[in-house]
Amino acid sequence: MASFNLNSYLEPIYATFPEARRKPIIGITANFQEGEATLARVYYQQVVDAGGTPLLIPPVADRDVLVSTLEEIDGLLLTGGADFNPLWAGEEPTQQLHRINTVRDLPELLITQLAYNRQIPILGICRGIQTMALALGGKVLQDISLTPIAPTPPPEGDASDKEKDKDKDKEKKKKKEKEKEEPTAPAPTYPIKHSQEGDRDLLSHSIQIEPNSMLYRVYKSEKLYVNSFHHQAVGDPGPHFRITAKAPDGVVEAMESSEFKPLMGVQWHPECLGAEGRRLFEWLVAQANNFQLAKRLHDRILTLDTHCDTPMFFNQDIKFDQRDPRILVDLHKMTEGRQDAVIMAAYLPQPKMGETFSSKVSFDVQTPMEYADFIFDKIEAIVRSNRKYISIARTPADLFEDKRKERKSIMFAIENGIALNHDTENVKHFAQRGVVYITLCHNGDNDLCDSAKGCDTNHGVSKFGEKVIREMNKQGIMVDLSHASEKSFYDALEISRAPIVCSHSSCRALCDVPRNLTDDQLRALADKGGVAHITLYPGFLKKDGEATIRDAIEHLNHAVRVVGVDHVGLGTDFDGDGGVRGLANASELINFTLALLKNKYSERDIQKIWGGNWLRVMALVQAMAK
Repeated sequence: MASFNLNSYLEPIYATFPEARRKPIIGITANFQEGEATLARVYYQQVVDAGGTPLLIPPVADRDVLVSTLEEIDGLLLTGGADFNPLWAGEEPTQQLHRINTVRDLPELLITQLAYNRQIPILGICRGIQTMALALGGKVLQDISLTPIAPTPPPEGDASDKEKDKDKDKEKKKKKEKEKEEPTAPAPTYPIKHSQEGDRDLLSHSIQIEPNSMLYRVYKSEKLYVNSFHHQAVGDPGPHFRITAKAPDGVVEAMESSEFKPLMGVQWHPECLGAEGRRLFEWLVAQANNFQLAKRLHDRILTLDTHCDTPMFFNQDIKFDQRDPRILVDLHKMTEGRQDAVIMAAYLPQPKMGETFSSKVSFDVQTPMEYADFIFDKIEAIVRSNRKYISIARTPADLFEDKRKERKSIMFAIENGIALNHDTENVKHFAQRGVVYITLCHNGDNDLCDSAKGCDTNHGVSKFGEKVIREMNKQGIMVDLSHASEKSFYDALEISRAPIVCSHSSCRALCDVPRNLTDDQLRALADKGGVAHITLYPGFLKKDGEATIRDAIEHLNHAVRVVGVDHVGLGTDFDGDGGVRGLANASELINFTLALLKNKYSERDIQKIWGGNWLRVMALVQAMAK
């Protein structure tokens, strides 16, 4: 019975604590007509029925409003509506262009690109799928009739999917052989009607779904009947998407991320198809719920990448406080990926016999030590100009203080011990500069030890290298054995009285290259309390084919099986040729957390992986220093 007593409605809300279960917030782009922002009821009702909290996003292009909105939402729903102005694609309008909605165009293109950069799950419907394509490098057909009809078979999955679906391929082959024996109808050579005149819930034509796709996993069918109200469609999905469904005449009906991200667009209108259409809204809400969990986790834990080579680009006048496309780590990307801290290495290339060091670098320096100091000077200058947002940290306590004050942190490291200029006194110099670890060598033997890509010059760690390791222990600098040969690794493990680290090395059992660690090395490292961090350098994750985020997780899982979760982490090697599909730059690092959650790691485990293990070793090494 209806009641007009407000307290009778408030009482159930306050009868328990908390008042309600937090549901993921789905931002829904509003239409604009007759001077008003509007939204059809079916959109927000489907979100509610799917378990989400709808939030209407008016067509406003204000920068602060857009970014603030994206901070609050967990998923984005791009709705249908009028045509895009083709000038956004650099095209002149054709006669077939219908009514455009210029008020919506810019705000929706902006919010789509910004949401993509933040890894926010997106579902685009009709105009929404076209928004995704246009915002992210694809093309939209001004009118379907302008393109020759060329029916095509459903698109194939990516290479990684094919590898996992060999059994399905065999079944399909048998099915095709059977079909050869039976008469089949010819494929249509005429355009079908894509703008129905009947009710909005009328199923007007069929689509063929790619079996290795998110859409197939939602509907568990390769054929689906849909409604249709459009004369435009995606012409080219662009570099970030792959086509996953087509109509019988070849028109694109669905696409999804080709980068393992929860991004999907459909050309039909599932909001009008009741429970059947709700499946897509349930998919979006489920992805948004995962994203919400990852965001909240990042609020509670410290996320540290233990190795990046961004300083190599400092001679190119990079803009660290802008979203600079030339580098994989900057303030914007760290913020988008919800990354707290990074250890930046002063990478020193190893000269070959007869080469001078100055000939190997583009900076005007004479010695390796000058080069390392120059890099650290550059980082300090960047920090000074952005001191409100970023700080240089030297200890674990500094990192946690920066997080409390909502600042990003940079730590210093040296990659290649030639920076010491063959003088152990310089270990103290770099300790005073704030260097937290020194990678003893790089790709080539030096005066400290032999490299994994070296010639056994020293037969492991040299006499000078032994002195350096002992001095590093004394000064509280971590000994990093990434790049070292096996003999150097075991020698250093024996010499050091403190645990050692491998800041960016993967597992040789999964990718047999000298730079990776054997299972025995992992065990020896762990037995002495050290940590090994999986790297995103593609060639160390997979020898053949493209490496992806899935390969990085497989390496991590393998290391955990060998030595346990207390001795692993992540060192991306961003800007040192590190980065894979799904983890391509710092803005995508929250995807690593999402993958960890998917692999059933607990919050405590994720905290350890994301830097907790490393900081335990760092604190111990610094405490052992005299």
